[in-house]
Amino acid sequence: MSQTEDSFISHLIEMRDRLLRAVLAIIVIFVCLFPWAQDLYALLAQPMLAALPKGGQMIATDVTTPFFVPIKVTMMTAFLLALPWVFYQIWAFVAPGLYQHEKRLGVPLIIASVILFLLGMAFAYFLVFPVVFGFVVGVAPVGVAVMTDIGKYLDFVMTLFMAFGITFEVPVAVVLLVKMNMVSVAKLREIRPYVIVGAFVIGAIFTPPDIISQFMLAVPLWVLYEAGIIVAALISKPKPEAESDYQPMSEADMDSEFDRIESDQADTGSRDLK
Repeated sequence: MSQTEDSFISHLIEMRDRLLRAVLAIIVIFVCLFPWAQDLYALLAQPMLAALPKGGQMIATDVTTPFFVPIKVTMMTAFLLALPWVFYQIWAFVAPGLYQHEKRLGVPLIIASVILFLLGMAFAYFLVFPVVFGFVVGVAPVGVAVMTDIGKYLDFVMTLFMAFGITFEVPVAVVLLVKMNMVSVAKLREIRPYVIVGAFVIGAIFTPPDIISQFMLAVPLWVLYEAGIIVAALISKPKPEAESDYQPMSEADMDSEFDRIESDQADTGSRDLK
């Protein structure tokens, strides 16, 4: 077996070990959280329950939904709690193949990615959900009782969690694009109007059809884009070159240098003749 094949197999073994460690961490956290699965779902459903009229409740239309939905919420929570460990395993696998400057950039970007994604989810839960669910309940026709199915509610909040989590990753994406020389900071500033329009289009797609919730997605997306430009400009700013002691030669110095060179050449020629 060649050395290349040995190296390839060793990388596969290491990748398997890293993957198993990440999955094992998620499973362990899930098992620890399992007794509180119902409480975790109740916490997730709190924004909707708070928006319902007094005595309102959620329903389950499928036979197995009351069991599987809290399990899904618990699994999602376990994954979020294990996310730093999962990213560490990924980083430990790819880091040996990176240059030193890539390592210096990679660690802050990974940490920032995790923090920003969690901040996006928190922004959706604490600020967006109350507005969205209040709007949905408020526009319900007279005589219509709003009783959301818990499975569909989970799908809806997961969509918003992903939308806001990815939205909050915009500064990381902007910095990566600039550091990889795929786009310049000047170009990012030039396309700002298109980004603003795109932010409101995304807000209209991923939020209910009310102006407030659309603004609550579009405005953070725009602000985070501007923050990414600022960070990228600071990181990619060229370092000032050290001042040089070089001074251009004057005409007198140049004449003296030419005379010295001619004298050296003449001396060399006379020695060759001898």
